[in-house]
Amino acid sequence: MTPTTSQARLLAAVLFLVLLGLWEWFVRQSGVSALVLPAPSAIAQALWQGLQSGYFWPHIVATVQALLAGLVLGALVGLLAGMALAESALLDRVFKPYVVVSQVVPKLALAPLFVLWFGFGLLPTVLITALICFFPLMENTLTGLRQVDAQRLQLFRMLGATRLQTLLRLKIPSGLPAILAGLRVASVLALVGVVVAEFMGASHGLGAVIIAAQGMMDTTLMFAALVLVAVLGLLLYQCCLLLERRLLRSHAASSAPSHAGPASRSH
Repeated sequence: MTPTTSQARLLAAVLFLVLLGLWEWFVRQSGVSALVLPAPSAIAQALWQGLQSGYFWPHIVATVQALLAGLVLGALVGLLAGMALAESALLDRVFKPYVVVSQVVPKLALAPLFVLWFGFGLLPTVLITALICFFPLMENTLTGLRQVDAQRLQLFRMLGATRLQTLLRLKIPSGLPAILAGLRVASVLALVGVVVAEFMGASHGLGAVIIAAQGMMDTTLMFAALVLVAVLGLLLYQCCLLLERRLLRSHAASSAPSHAGPASRSH
C-alpha cells in the first residue's frame, strides 16, 4: 500500500514527535548535564526567548543575505561554466582539471585565506558559499546538456539549426531536470558554505552565534541556532522543489503540442 502525501507527512510528524519525546525522556531520566545535551524543552525555550527578544533576527537576516547572494552567484557561474564546457571539448579538457581541484581543496582551509584577502564581513562569506555551490550546478548542467537524444540532435542539424538555437531549444530544455537537480543540491551546500564561512570571520550570522555559544559554553543556545539553520535549509530546499515543479510543468506543457523544428519556425 502506497501512502498518500498527507499520510506521509503525518507519519513524518509523528516520527518527529516520538524522537523529541525520547530525547526529552532520556535527558530527564539520565540526568545528563545540559552542557553536554540539553533537553528539547530547554532548546525550545531558548529559541523562543531569542526570537522574542530580537536577538536572533539580525543574525538570521545576515545569514539569509549571504546565502542568497552566494547561491545566485555560484549557480549563475556554474550554469554558464557547464554550458561552455558542454559546447566546447577544448574548454572541457583545459579547464575541467582546475575546476575539480578547486572543489577537492577543503573549504574550511580556504576560509581563513578568504578572510585575509577580502577582510571580515559579507564578501568572503558570499565567495566561499558561491565556490561551494558552483560545482554541483556546473556538473549537472554539463551532464544534462550532453545527454540529449541523438536522433533529436540529428534532426536539429538536418533542419539547419545554429548551435545557439540547438542549445536554447533542445539541449537546455532536455537537460532541465538535471540542471534543477543540481540547483537543489547547490542550495543545501550553500547553507553549509555560509555557516562554515561565518565560523571563521563573521560578526553576524547564525554561524557566528554558534561559535559565540561555544565560547560561552552555552550548548542550549548552540542547539537553538542549529535549529534555525535546519529550518532555513528546509525552506530553501522546498522553494527549489516548487521552482522545479513549476518549470518542468510549464516546459512539458509548452513542448508537448509542438513538433516543428527550429528552422521551420525561423522561416
